[in-house]
Amino acid sequence: MVLKVTGARNQPFSDIRKRALVQAGAKVVGRGPTRPDETAFLGLSEADLTPAVQGAIRTLLTEIDDLRQEVARLKAQLVQAEAVADQDPLTPVLNRRALMRELDRIRTFSHRYGSPAALVYLDLDDFKGVNDRFGHAAGDAALRAVAERLRSQVSGSDLVARMGGDEFAVLYSQASLPVAEARARSLAKVLESSPIRFGEWSAPLHVSYGVAEVTPDIEGEEVVARADAAMYARRRERRG
Repeated sequence: MVLKVTGARNQPFSDIRKRALVQAGAKVVGRGPTRPDETAFLGLSEADLTPAVQGAIRTLLTEIDDLRQEVARLKAQLVQAEAVADQDPLTPVLNRRALMRELDRIRTFSHRYGSPAALVYLDLDDFKGVNDRFGHAAGDAALRAVAERLRSQVSGSDLVARMGGDEFAVLYSQASLPVAEARARSLAKVLESSPIRFGEWSAPLHVSYGVAEVTPDIEGEEVVARADAAMYARRRERRG
Protein backbone atom coordinates (compact mmCIF):
# COMPACT_ATOMS: atom_id res chain seq x y z
CA MET A 1 0.00 0.00 0.00
CA VAL A 2 1.33 3.43 -0.98
CA LEU A 3 0.17 6.48 0.95
CA LYS A 4 0.89 10.14 0.24
CA VAL A 5 1.35 12.41 3.24
CA THR A 6 0.33 16.03 2.62
CA GLY A 7 -0.41 19.14 4.64
CA ALA A 8 2.64 21.34 4.98
CA ARG A 9 1.18 23.50 7.76
CA ASN A 10 0.93 20.34 9.88
CA GLN A 11 4.39 19.12 8.89
CA PRO A 12 5.45 17.90 12.37
CA PHE A 13 2.25 15.87 12.64
CA SER A 14 2.69 14.59 9.09
CA ASP A 15 6.22 13.42 9.85
CA ILE A 16 5.02 11.56 12.93
CA ARG A 17 2.24 9.90 10.97
CA LYS A 18 4.71 9.00 8.19
CA ARG A 19 7.01 7.18 10.59
CA ALA A 20 4.06 5.36 12.18
CA LEU A 21 2.84 4.20 8.77
CA VAL A 22 6.31 3.01 7.75
CA GLN A 23 6.56 1.02 10.97
CA ALA A 24 3.21 -0.57 10.09
CA GLY A 25 4.61 -1.74 6.75
CA ALA A 26 3.18 0.88 4.40
CA LYS A 27 5.18 2.58 1.70
CA VAL A 28 4.81 6.32 2.21
CA VAL A 29 5.46 8.87 -0.51
CA GLY A 30 6.10 12.39 0.69
CA ARG A 31 5.19 15.48 -1.26
CA GLY A 32 8.78 16.68 -1.57
CA PRO A 33 10.91 19.13 0.39
CA THR A 34 9.15 21.93 2.20
CA ARG A 35 10.05 25.58 2.47
CA PRO A 36 11.70 26.69 5.72
CA ASP A 37 8.56 28.52 6.82
CA GLU A 38 6.50 25.34 6.47
CA THR A 39 8.29 23.39 9.21
CA ALA A 40 6.35 24.80 12.13
CA PHE A 41 2.90 24.17 13.50
CA LEU A 42 1.46 26.64 15.99
CA GLY A 43 4.98 27.93 16.51
CA LEU A 44 6.35 24.45 17.30
CA SER A 45 8.77 22.38 15.27
CA GLU A 46 8.93 18.61 15.53
CA ALA A 47 11.95 18.95 17.79
CA ASP A 48 9.80 20.85 20.29
CA LEU A 49 7.37 17.93 20.55
CA THR A 50 8.38 15.62 23.37
CA PRO A 51 8.21 11.82 22.88
CA ALA A 52 5.12 11.74 25.07
CA VAL A 53 3.41 14.37 22.93
CA GLN A 54 4.42 12.56 19.75
CA GLY A 55 3.00 9.33 21.16
CA ALA A 56 -0.27 11.06 21.98
CA ILE A 57 -0.42 12.51 18.48
CA ARG A 58 0.18 9.08 16.94
CA THR A 59 -2.64 7.66 19.05
CA LEU A 60 -4.94 10.50 18.01
CA LEU A 61 -4.13 10.08 14.34
CA THR A 62 -4.77 6.34 14.58
CA GLU A 63 -8.13 6.98 16.22
CA ILE A 64 -9.02 9.47 13.46
CA ASP A 65 -8.16 6.87 10.80
CA ASP A 66 -10.25 4.27 12.64
CA LEU A 67 -13.14 6.72 12.81
CA ARG A 68 -12.94 7.39 9.08
CA GLN A 69 -13.02 3.66 8.35
CA GLU A 70 -16.01 3.22 10.66
CA VAL A 71 -17.88 6.05 8.92
CA ALA A 72 -17.17 4.45 5.53
CA ARG A 73 -18.40 1.09 6.82
CA LEU A 74 -21.61 2.62 8.19
CA LYS A 75 -22.25 4.41 4.89
CA ALA A 76 -21.87 1.12 3.02
CA GLN A 77 -24.28 -0.58 5.43
CA LEU A 78 -26.80 2.24 4.95
CA VAL A 79 -26.66 1.84 1.16
CA GLN A 80 -27.16 -1.91 1.53
CA ALA A 81 -30.07 -1.44 3.95
CA GLU A 82 -31.80 0.97 1.58
CA ALA A 83 -31.42 -1.52 -1.27
CA VAL A 84 -32.92 -4.31 0.84
CA ALA A 85 -35.79 -2.05 1.91
CA ASP A 86 -36.64 -1.39 -1.75
CA GLN A 87 -36.48 -5.03 -2.86
CA ASP A 88 -39.53 -7.25 -3.09
CA PRO A 89 -38.87 -10.17 -0.71
CA LEU A 90 -40.01 -12.83 -3.21
CA THR A 91 -39.16 -11.62 -6.71
CA PRO A 92 -36.13 -9.87 -8.29
CA VAL A 93 -37.95 -6.53 -8.70
CA LEU A 94 -38.78 -3.51 -6.55
CA ASN A 95 -41.55 -3.44 -3.97
CA ARG A 96 -44.52 -1.07 -3.79
CA ARG A 97 -42.72 1.33 -1.44
CA ALA A 98 -39.87 1.86 -3.89
CA LEU A 99 -42.18 2.29 -6.85
CA MET A 100 -44.28 4.91 -5.07
CA ARG A 101 -41.15 6.88 -4.21
CA GLU A 102 -39.95 6.74 -7.82
CA LEU A 103 -43.43 7.66 -9.04
CA ASP A 104 -43.29 10.86 -7.01
CA ARG A 105 -39.82 11.58 -8.39
CA ILE A 106 -41.07 11.12 -11.96
CA ARG A 107 -44.02 13.44 -11.24
CA THR A 108 -41.58 16.14 -10.11
CA PHE A 109 -39.41 15.56 -13.19
CA SER A 110 -42.46 15.77 -15.43
CA HIS A 111 -43.51 19.03 -13.82
CA ARG A 112 -40.07 20.55 -14.34
CA TYR A 113 -39.33 19.36 -17.87
CA GLY A 114 -42.72 18.47 -19.32
CA SER A 115 -41.61 14.92 -19.98
CA PRO A 116 -44.37 12.29 -20.50
CA ALA A 117 -44.58 9.24 -18.24
CA ALA A 118 -47.04 6.42 -17.67
CA LEU A 119 -47.76 3.53 -15.33
CA VAL A 120 -48.82 0.06 -16.45
CA TYR A 121 -50.63 -2.09 -13.88
CA LEU A 122 -50.76 -5.85 -14.50
CA ASP A 123 -52.68 -8.61 -12.76
CA LEU A 124 -52.48 -12.38 -13.33
CA ASP A 125 -56.00 -13.66 -13.95
CA ASP A 126 -57.20 -16.59 -11.84
CA PHE A 127 -53.75 -16.99 -10.30
CA LYS A 128 -55.24 -18.30 -7.07
CA GLY A 129 -55.92 -21.55 -8.92
CA VAL A 130 -52.20 -22.13 -9.35
CA ASN A 131 -51.65 -21.99 -5.60
CA ASP A 132 -54.71 -24.14 -4.89
CA ARG A 133 -53.84 -26.80 -7.43
CA PHE A 134 -50.05 -26.96 -7.30
CA GLY A 135 -49.14 -25.39 -3.95
CA HIS A 136 -47.56 -22.13 -2.84
CA ALA A 137 -44.04 -23.16 -3.89
CA ALA A 138 -45.29 -23.42 -7.46
CA GLY A 139 -47.10 -20.10 -7.11
CA ASP A 140 -43.95 -18.40 -5.83
CA ALA A 141 -41.96 -19.83 -8.74
CA ALA A 142 -44.56 -18.50 -11.15
CA LEU A 143 -44.37 -15.00 -9.65
CA ARG A 144 -40.59 -15.00 -9.93
CA ALA A 145 -40.83 -16.10 -13.57
CA VAL A 146 -43.30 -13.29 -14.32
CA ALA A 147 -40.99 -10.75 -12.70
CA GLU A 148 -38.05 -12.00 -14.78
CA ARG A 149 -40.06 -11.76 -17.99
CA LEU A 150 -41.13 -8.22 -17.17
CA ARG A 151 -37.59 -7.15 -16.35
CA SER A 152 -36.35 -8.52 -19.68
CA GLN A 153 -38.78 -6.23 -21.54
CA VAL A 154 -37.93 -2.85 -20.00
CA SER A 155 -35.03 -0.46 -20.46
CA GLY A 156 -32.67 0.73 -17.77
CA SER A 157 -34.65 3.92 -17.16
CA ASP A 158 -37.92 2.04 -16.54
CA LEU A 159 -38.92 0.26 -13.33
CA VAL A 160 -40.70 -3.00 -12.54
CA ALA A 161 -42.29 -3.59 -9.15
CA ARG A 162 -44.45 -6.19 -7.49
CA MET A 163 -47.34 -4.34 -5.90
CA GLY A 164 -48.47 -7.30 -3.82
CA GLY A 165 -49.95 -10.74 -4.43
CA ASP A 166 -50.04 -11.40 -8.17
CA GLU A 167 -50.06 -7.72 -9.18
CA PHE A 168 -47.15 -5.97 -10.88
CA ALA A 169 -46.48 -2.49 -12.20
CA VAL A 170 -44.14 -1.02 -14.80
CA LEU A 171 -43.24 2.66 -14.59
CA TYR A 172 -42.20 4.19 -17.91
CA SER A 173 -40.35 7.45 -17.31
CA GLN A 174 -40.28 8.54 -20.96
CA ALA A 175 -43.52 7.34 -22.56
CA SER A 176 -46.77 9.01 -23.57
CA LEU A 177 -50.08 7.30 -22.86
CA PRO A 178 -50.43 5.79 -26.39
CA VAL A 179 -46.86 4.50 -26.28
CA ALA A 180 -47.43 2.97 -22.84
CA GLU A 181 -50.64 1.31 -24.09
CA ALA A 182 -48.70 -0.30 -26.93
CA ARG A 183 -45.98 -1.46 -24.55
CA ALA A 184 -48.57 -2.88 -22.17
CA ARG A 185 -50.08 -4.97 -24.97
CA SER A 186 -46.60 -6.22 -25.80
CA LEU A 187 -45.93 -7.11 -22.16
CA ALA A 188 -49.16 -9.08 -21.95
CA LYS A 189 -48.26 -11.02 -25.09
CA VAL A 190 -44.81 -11.86 -23.73
CA LEU A 191 -46.26 -13.09 -20.43
CA GLU A 192 -48.91 -15.18 -22.17
CA SER A 193 -46.60 -16.50 -24.90
CA SER A 194 -45.48 -19.55 -22.95
CA PRO A 195 -46.72 -21.36 -19.84
CA ILE A 196 -45.06 -21.19 -16.45
CA ARG A 197 -43.24 -24.43 -15.60
CA PHE A 198 -42.38 -25.76 -12.17
CA GLY A 199 -41.15 -29.31 -11.81
CA GLU A 200 -43.52 -31.58 -13.72
CA TRP A 201 -46.41 -29.15 -14.04
CA SER A 202 -47.04 -26.22 -16.34
CA ALA A 203 -49.75 -23.59 -16.36
CA PRO A 204 -50.65 -20.92 -18.94
CA LEU A 205 -50.74 -17.28 -17.91
CA HIS A 206 -53.59 -14.87 -18.55
CA VAL A 207 -52.92 -11.20 -17.92
CA SER A 208 -55.08 -8.13 -17.52
CA TYR A 209 -53.52 -4.68 -17.63
CA GLY A 210 -54.41 -1.04 -17.26
CA VAL A 211 -52.50 2.14 -18.08
CA ALA A 212 -52.58 5.59 -16.50
CA GLU A 213 -50.73 8.75 -17.41
CA VAL A 214 -48.34 10.20 -14.84
CA THR A 215 -48.86 13.95 -14.49
CA PRO A 216 -47.69 16.50 -11.90
CA ASP A 217 -51.24 17.35 -10.80
CA ILE A 218 -52.22 13.75 -9.90
CA GLU A 219 -50.87 12.18 -6.71
CA GLY A 220 -49.00 8.89 -7.00
CA GLU A 221 -51.67 6.86 -5.23
CA GLU A 222 -54.30 8.25 -7.59
CA VAL A 223 -52.17 7.27 -10.61
CA VAL A 224 -51.99 3.70 -9.28
CA ALA A 225 -55.75 3.69 -8.59
CA ARG A 226 -56.50 4.85 -12.14
CA ALA A 227 -54.26 2.21 -13.71
CA ASP A 228 -55.81 -0.43 -11.44
CA ALA A 229 -59.33 0.67 -12.43
CA ALA A 230 -58.39 0.55 -16.12
CA MET A 231 -57.08 -2.97 -15.59
CA TYR A 232 -60.35 -4.17 -14.05
CA ALA A 233 -62.36 -2.48 -16.82
CA ARG A 234 -60.32 -4.28 -19.47
CA ARG A 235 -60.78 -7.59 -17.66
CA ARG A 236 -64.56 -7.15 -17.49
CA GLU A 237 -64.66 -6.18 -21.16
CA ARG A 238 -62.65 -9.21 -22.19
CA ARG A 239 -64.74 -11.61 -20.13
CA GLY A 240 -67.94 -10.02 -21.34
